Amino acid sequence: MAALDGMKVLDLTQYEAGTTCTQYLAWLGADVVKVERPGVGDPGRNVAGKGRDSYYFLSFNNNKKSVAIALDTPEGRDLFLRLVPKFDVVVENFTLGTMEKLGLGYDVLSALNPGIIYATIKGFGTSGPCAGYKCFDMIAQAAGGAFSVTGDPDGPPMRPGATFGDTGSGVHAALGILAAYVQRQRTGRGQVVEIAMQEIIANFMREPMSQREWRSSPIQRRGNRTVVPTDLYPCAPGGPNDYIYIMVVTTRMWDALIAAIDMPELGMDPRFATVRDRHANGDALWEIIAGWTRKRTKFEAMHHLAAAGVPCSAVYDTEDLLNDPHLRARNMIRTIEHPTVGEFQLLAPPIHLSDSEVELQRAPLLGEHTRETLAAELGLADAELEDLAARGVVGLGTVPTTLPG
Repeated sequence: MAALDGMKVLDLTQYEAGTTCTQYLAWLGADVVKVERPGVGDPGRNVAGKGRDSYYFLSFNNNKKSVAIALDTPEGRDLFLRLVPKFDVVVENFTLGTMEKLGLGYDVLSALNPGIIYATIKGFGTSGPCAGYKCFDMIAQAAGGAFSVTGDPDGPPMRPGATFGDTGSGVHAALGILAAYVQRQRTGRGQVVEIAMQEIIANFMREPMSQREWRSSPIQRRGNRTVVPTDLYPCAPGGPNDYIYIMVVTTRMWDALIAAIDMPELGMDPRFATVRDRHANGDALWEIIAGWTRKRTKFEAMHHLAAAGVPCSAVYDTEDLLNDPHLRARNMIRTIEHPTVGEFQLLAPPIHLSDSEVELQRAPLLGEHTRETLAAELGLADAELEDLAARGVVGLGTVPTTLPG
């Protein structure tokens, strides 16, 4: 059985932070029903502007069902409220106050289902002077401190490329839901799980903030160079991502590095005798090591140094990830057939459970499961569903038999 077999989730999320949360639950076997606006759906469906579901949407909504209900209509709201007692979890990441305006706040839902776990993801939380501010991933990363420690020492703060604010918040929300779910097994009561994106990024800043003990505060940007010769080095043939990052932080690693690049004499060079010496002569040492890396591709350098015990990695770009032999050997790159996109490659779930593997499924089309879900959960007949669809209360999605064009 799947680890979360039996958990039922009503997913009101959109874009990335919330959808990551419910995707993790779905990956672990929960029955996730994504509730979307008829005819529109999650705004993430259309970010590519190609008239079909975007790769963005397809990347964050695997293993879910889609039910299209107009929550801003009295009948749509009633349908949703009738579903609540049959589910364990509701997850939303609307702007602050939206659920309350719809008449779907926690007080309303918990009155119908005292065991409901209500997860809410907000940029700055539901309280405090900044609670009403709008937020995206990059805003959270700025507000949480990540910008301030990213970039070169003599350059401006820089946006980290990976979406730690959105995906990080979603993963934390899933963890909170699981904790509340375990507690409910003992108490029978649900509760609110609240995630503030700013706080998630601040949590990721624990290591940089710990450096206040021996560095000046606020912590300054250091670029790629830390404990010399830890740094980024260029590789052949000199493309935008042809680099290797080498991390050498102990004497043993230093010895392994100079042996691997066939320069043991560096160990006797007084310029590099100690950590302090290497730091003082960092530019000269960088040029020596870069002279070796420039003659090799990033993967040649990586495999040679790593095999010698030197912590390092090529700088993988997005194409490198999709074609990486190691990730493919671990079945982390999957190809899925989608009705409107065709074959689509994506990353598989990164959590591996030995006794509860869940098959990866494509993201749903808008309203694809409205009919079956409302029939199964609420006993609605086809005639009722067709009437509701004709009046715009629900959307009855269909799966195309051929790809467009």
